[in-house]
Amino acid sequence: MGSPQVSALAHIFKGNFVHSSSSSPLDILQGHLLGVEESGKIAFLEPVEEQEKLAKKWGFKASEIRELSNNEFFMPGLVDTHIHAPQYSFSGTRVDLPLLQWLKAYTYPTETKYKDSDFAEEVYTRAVRRTLKNGTTTACYFATIHTDASLLLADIIDKFGQRAFVGKVCMDINESCPDYKETTSESIKETERFVRGVLEKKYARVHPIVTPRFGPSCSEEMLGSLGDLAKAHDVHVQSHISETEEEIKLVEKIFPTYQNYTELYDKNKLLTNKTILAHGCYLSDEELKLFNLRGTAIAHCPNSNTALCSGFLNVKKVLKYNVKLGLGTDVAGGYSASMFDAIRKTLIVSNTLKINKENEEGLTLKEVFRLATLGGSQALGLDAITGNFEVGKEFDALLINTKASDSPFDLFASDMFEDIIQKFLYLGDDRNIEEVYVAGKLVVPFSSSV
Repeated sequence: MGSPQVSALAHIFKGNFVHSSSSSPLDILQGHLLGVEESGKIAFLEPVEEQEKLAKKWGFKASEIRELSNNEFFMPGLVDTHIHAPQYSFSGTRVDLPLLQWLKAYTYPTETKYKDSDFAEEVYTRAVRRTLKNGTTTACYFATIHTDASLLLADIIDKFGQRAFVGKVCMDINESCPDYKETTSESIKETERFVRGVLEKKYARVHPIVTPRFGPSCSEEMLGSLGDLAKAHDVHVQSHISETEEEIKLVEKIFPTYQNYTELYDKNKLLTNKTILAHGCYLSDEELKLFNLRGTAIAHCPNSNTALCSGFLNVKKVLKYNVKLGLGTDVAGGYSASMFDAIRKTLIVSNTLKINKENEEGLTLKEVFRLATLGGSQALGLDAITGNFEVGKEFDALLINTKASDSPFDLFASDMFEDIIQKFLYLGDDRNIEEVYVAGKLVVPFSSSV
């Protein structure tokens, strides 16, 4: 009998790898070999001492191994669990108002422009390019109420090779900007068209997500219909919850028969194990218990929570209830499209809660690294596919060069490898990201076709 058939390898890397596991928030694997199959899945991750055995099993030569320098390491791709693609056009500006006034003055007027497909194409192309360049291999996007522009966003994401969920926004109530809303029946019909349109394209890594904007912009009839639609197609759901106290009061006024904001989603079949809700700054213990029971996840968006003075999410409290949690940039309420900013802001908010004596301890950098990678993939239900370098998962990865020619930080001879990782996480940016891979395919640097 001949030797067993094994898949061909697309990549073999030799060097240092950093990732999270369920048992450890940050594992440092120095002197390892990682193989990626042609399918994009990780074939092996073993110490270099196993090279001869691996070469025999997988049939590769030493000359096929790409050896990283001591200044380089691989980490998993970053997972942005909450980002508004249309708002990218004004990110870095206009964070001078509270949420509801901010939506009225800036956001809704901007989002109305996306009925123009040329405008949509320009902004969406730039948003996807920028997030990929920043190391976001998976993103959960809100689009606008415009179905065709939302389908275009899915197409652009697929072309660039990013992994994503894309949602056409649904809203049938909008007193602050009456031109920017749909009728209830139109919203449901167009969401059905959007979901079917994305599913029929059979994209490898782009999925539709049912997207009621938030409680105050949706009628009860629409929420219930969207819950039915999500169940019928077995797709994910995203929205916002308890971002500000003013928003919660508005929900209580519009929906007086519900005990709380969480029950509004739950009773309308939108609180599922495929649901991710952004913010959650003011969720009660009772609501967090229901999140846990339903398997619903929270997207923590510390930049926008502080930039718009919305509130603080107590991540340690959420995790105590075993609620799934990932990080989000929340562009453009969050002014940065970088998940490294989300990591740093998460630490700042956690430290603030410690200073204010709300928590005895803050989150560690290692814990937040896990939230930005594996935690995000768990929150989106993708942890069997991506999030770390476990064998069998798809290779979503960033090649980091801590001595890139224009690196924004300096290294010293006394720096240990863990010091170098910390410096990068606190001080690094896209200048340190040499390459980005999604499912084993090199997506940054960008190919000439995109």
